[in-house]
Amino acid sequence: MTLRANYFDLASKAMQILINQEGYLREQFSVSETVTIPTWELVKLRVSQINQCAYCIDMHSKDALSQGESQERIIGLNAWRGIPLYSETELAALDWAEYLTSGNSVDDQRYQKVVQLLGEQAVVDLTIAINAINSWNRIAKTFKPEVGSHKPR
Repeated sequence: MTLRANYFDLASKAMQILINQEGYLREQFSVSETVTIPTWELVKLRVSQINQCAYCIDMHSKDALSQGESQERIIGLNAWRGIPLYSETELAALDWAEYLTSGNSVDDQRYQKVVQLLGEQAVVDLTIAINAINSWNRIAKTFKPEVGSHKPR
């Protein structure tokens, strides 16, 4: 097995920017009335599923479980539209995550709908969070950290 570059050592300042961004998002979602930290964990896991990032799926599954998420909701996440386990807010966040991850342009109607459900601040923060997890997925899929090496928070 060929070892890949240690991106944390080689780009430590860039990695710190991403880590600081995670800190900002954690602060925002810990006080949000709509998009909460558990919803953020579901979004990170769903985007990682879409991107087929094994390291991130493992990490976010463990993090969600350690924060009290049920196995049933984690298992059902891949088919979230057809399983009545998620709140209206979670459904809106997951839909937004899938839509943005697919690279589609956001029309006014879709934007207004999500803002009405979540609020402007939450949509901004959620959009940043979706961008962040897509970035982390691409980094992990390129440099291949060892799956299973993440310890839950």
